[in-house]
Amino acid sequence: MAEFSLPANSRYQDIPGRLHKAPPGATNVRSFRIYRFDPSSGEKPRLDRYEVDLAACGPMVLDALLKIKNEVDATLTFRRSCREGICGSCAMNIDGQNTLACTKAIAEVKGEVRIFPLPHMPVIKDLVPDLTNFYAQYAAVKPWLQTRTPAPPDRERLQSKEDQEKVDRPSACILCACCSTSCPSYWWNSDRYLGPAALLAAYRWIVDSRDEATGERLDELDDPFRLYRCHTIMNCTEACPKDLNPARAIAEIKKLLVERQH
Repeated sequence: MAEFSLPANSRYQDIPGRLHKAPPGATNVRSFRIYRFDPSSGEKPRLDRYEVDLAACGPMVLDALLKIKNEVDATLTFRRSCREGICGSCAMNIDGQNTLACTKAIAEVKGEVRIFPLPHMPVIKDLVPDLTNFYAQYAAVKPWLQTRTPAPPDRERLQSKEDQEKVDRPSACILCACCSTSCPSYWWNSDRYLGPAALLAAYRWIVDSRDEATGERLDELDDPFRLYRCHTIMNCTEACPKDLNPARAIAEIKKLLVERQH
C-alpha cells in the first residue's frame, strides 16, 4: 500500500507568515507568497508574503525572487544560475506547477504568486530541495557511451542523421527534476523507482546507435520498481519545461523489453 505522507518537517504552519510591504510610492504591486523553512532555526515552515513593485522589476518570477533577496530579505534561499532555461537550477513549484523560475513570466500567474520548493522532496532550506537521491538515480543508468570496439584512430564515432535525431530531443534534458517531482509514482516509491528523468536518460543511451550495451541497459531496467512503477500518468510530460516527453521514452523502453522476448 502506498504511504501518502510528506517528507519530515515539510508542512508549513497554517498561520500568517511575515509580511514585507512594498515601499511607499510603488505603482504596480504584486503579492508573492513564498515557502520559508530554515532547519537550523527549529521553527516549522511558514509562508511569508512579499509585496513587489513590478514597475521596478524584470518580467520573470526569478527576477522577482532576485529583487526580494537583493533589496528586501537577504535570508531568502533558492538556486539559480543561467537565467536562460538551460541549467535547470531554478526549478520550483510556481502557482501549483513545477517549472523554471527564469522562464515563468509573472504575467502568466493570476492573482497572488505562490512559490514552493519542488514537491515531495526533503527541503534543505526555503526553495532548495535535496536532490541527492535524484542525482544518484541518474548516475545509476550509466549516462555515458559504453562500447567494446576501439574508437576510430582518426575521427570520432559517426552516426547517420536519422540515428542522431533519435537522441536529439532526449539529450535536451537539463535535469531540473520538474518531471520526477510531479510524478505520484515517484513520490511514493522514489527509493526504488528511477523516475522519469533517469529513465529518459536511460532511453537516450539505449537508442544511441554508437552505444554497445543495449542488452545490459535493458537487463538493469527490467524490474518491477525501477521501470514498471510508471503508470503512464503523464504528469512528467506535462511538467517538462523543455517540452520533452519522458512518458513516451518510458513506454518505448517497455516496448523494447517486450520485443526482445520474441
